[in-house]
Amino acid sequence: MFGGWIRRIVPGALRRRAALALVRPPVGGVDLGDLARLTPISPEWGFDRGTPIDRYYIEEFLTAHAADVAGVVLEIDAPTYTQRFGGGRVTRSEVLHLEDERPGVTMIGDLTRPDEFEPGQFDCVILTQTLQFVPDPAAAIRTAHRILRPGGILLATFPGISKISREDMDRWGCHFSFSSLSAERLFGDVFGADNLRVEAVGNVLTAAAFLYGLAAEDLAEADLAHRDRDYELLVRVRAVRADGGAHGP
Repeated sequence: MFGGWIRRIVPGALRRRAALALVRPPVGGVDLGDLARLTPISPEWGFDRGTPIDRYYIEEFLTAHAADVAGVVLEIDAPTYTQRFGGGRVTRSEVLHLEDERPGVTMIGDLTRPDEFEPGQFDCVILTQTLQFVPDPAAAIRTAHRILRPGGILLATFPGISKISREDMDRWGCHFSFSSLSAERLFGDVFGADNLRVEAVGNVLTAAAFLYGLAAEDLAEADLAHRDRDYELLVRVRAVRADGGAHGP
């Protein structure tokens, strides 16, 4: 009854303006609180607070596709996810890097040079947070396709909304950010659209929190789970090499 009385005496435009003010503060009325700063809360991506938000989304993805991490598996830089998600399903683990200075590296090579790699070596390739550092990501995707056996699976992630990794930028360059559309184009040209699943995760809250260096533990699970197509914090790809390899070298 009270609501009906309000509707009768308050013009519709005024009611809508009042409702909007409850969810959208007026200009100059936003309380930024702990975010009113020119430096991040954590300069370490949130590692010092808990799980970085992009890592939360990466590990969520790999958990969903853990069964794919099996057989002969290649990972970049370290076998962290091979060991965590593959377990006893992995018969051999290889670690690729441009240089041999890192412990655990078993292969030295450049993904932009397909001829450096023997074809059909792997059942699974884990390519997390790597393509942004590759000056020719299309060549790297062709290499990933080349080294997979027919039926082999590529699990890849890369940033959409992110700060720059300064160490990597200064060392070999941070060249790209990606969208779900660019991923569909790049991977589809090699693996074929029918052998591809691309998804983006994130929303305005998780994107802002990630840029400030907050951790996943700083947010509610419902906040992390919400998807907003306009805020692609992370792009995730599962690609399967078709039998016969018709879409790539």
